[in-house]
Amino acid sequence: MIRIKKIAIFLIGGILFLGILNFGLNLWIEFKLPQLLADKNKSDYNIAYKDIDISLWNTTIRVVDVSIAPKTEIENTNKKIGIYAKVPQIKVAHFSILSILFGDKIKANQLVIVAPEITLHKNNDEVLSHSKSIQSKIIEPFEKIIVVNAIYLSEGNVQIVKAENDKLLASLKQLNLKIEGLLLNEKTLQKEIPFTYENYSINCTHLLYQVNEFYTLKASKFNTTNTSLQIDDLQLKPTYSRKVFVQKIPKERDLYTINTKQISLKEMHWGFQEDVFFCKIPELVLNQLDATIYRGKMPEDDLSKKKLYNNLLRNLPFDLQVDTIKMVQSKIVYEEEKTFEEGPGKLIFDAFNLKATSIQSGFHKKKVPDTEISIQSRFMEESMLDVDWSFNVLDSTDGFKIKGKLNHFNAEKLIYFTKPYLNVVVKGDLEKVYFNFKGNDVMNQGGFALKYDDLKVEIYQNNKRYKKNGLLTAIGNLFVKDDSGEELKAVSVKVERVPEKSFYNLLWISVADGLKQVLL
Repeated sequence: MIRIKKIAIFLIGGILFLGILNFGLNLWIEFKLPQLLADKNKSDYNIAYKDIDISLWNTTIRVVDVSIAPKTEIENTNKKIGIYAKVPQIKVAHFSILSILFGDKIKANQLVIVAPEITLHKNNDEVLSHSKSIQSKIIEPFEKIIVVNAIYLSEGNVQIVKAENDKLLASLKQLNLKIEGLLLNEKTLQKEIPFTYENYSINCTHLLYQVNEFYTLKASKFNTTNTSLQIDDLQLKPTYSRKVFVQKIPKERDLYTINTKQISLKEMHWGFQEDVFFCKIPELVLNQLDATIYRGKMPEDDLSKKKLYNNLLRNLPFDLQVDTIKMVQSKIVYEEEKTFEEGPGKLIFDAFNLKATSIQSGFHKKKVPDTEISIQSRFMEESMLDVDWSFNVLDSTDGFKIKGKLNHFNAEKLIYFTKPYLNVVVKGDLEKVYFNFKGNDVMNQGGFALKYDDLKVEIYQNNKRYKKNGLLTAIGNLFVKDDSGEELKAVSVKVERVPEKSFYNLLWISVADGLKQVLL
């Protein structure tokens, strides 16, 4: 009986002792924790909160109505620079009691952030695109306050604005983020990616990003993990109208308008090896891409040499390897305009399907397979065009091969391009068009063949572009051979490349030379 009483007294005493200890530790941690967030906070940010709840039994801290602002705001309340955030709830799970009692950081297993509203005020137009900027603005201040193994953020809204005028530079809505196996220390802070991780996932809706002065990028959905990326309803839109864009650029430059229903990558592998970036992607799919490429000829010509694709890929300063790129059910429109009064000429490629294999950089490589590109498209909403194109990235001459065929094309469909741009209308049937070229950085040569029927030209007046110039039309038709007969007319083409023009200009002048030889 006496023994039972002793055991009972011991148990009751132990429970009371643990209770008093828990109460004392709670009081001490509740006193100590604000010091970590205020007096001993070595970061650039003040952290305030409405209430805090600490449980030593399951080692969790729950902080309610948290607000974060730069310490410099106290000194200069008129100018906002840095991160400002309001968070309904932050939960720190499985924290180290010793790190709070005797240290100056909170160490824990998990950090859970619920529904944060975060705004970063930048003092210039550059969004956080460089790892060093991310490191100094976000990673280093975070590392000075808390060390965790995993971060979970749910239903957040993030925006980046220009401090000077509150211009929106980027925003993410309904952001959900998960980083597990996180390691962040002085050693990792020296690397290109200033932390290591085992896996991550990021998804959000209504992505907006001000790429630069001329373009805004939007997407309805963004989802990425260690090995995959999917973007829905991606839009790259010009900031300015065509007229304003042309006025702002000192030399000729293309203006792009791009819409894509979906971009998807699977089983990708990327990262840094000895601070050198690498990216390996088995397959990249662009589904229902709609692109308009506009070139206004009003500004001064850009006379810098244009590199061919071999050269561009060969000299990329990192290891890129994409096994396959697919473009599915897409549309590409090229528009070129001499004056705004005359309007642009158009070349239209719809029902556009492309498959490209072995797209690689030449970085630290001695041998790579040929890049092969196969294209099937409807040309000018009229006839199917088939093209096969290949080149090798490591070929120092930038050699390439390209061949194509077009059947039963109504030449009058070229009115979208020839009428506004050349003031000419061509009529007739191009029954068969073939080309097979082999070229390099200096020249292009090969075969061109054409079979056509009842070809006529109409030349219009320069001052009255809707009115036909009868004399020039008659003279033009005298020189044009209106019928190839039953035979396919074949000629040899050899043209020099214009270094300041693109690959597509070289292809065009090669086809134009073949047409001239057959028709005149």
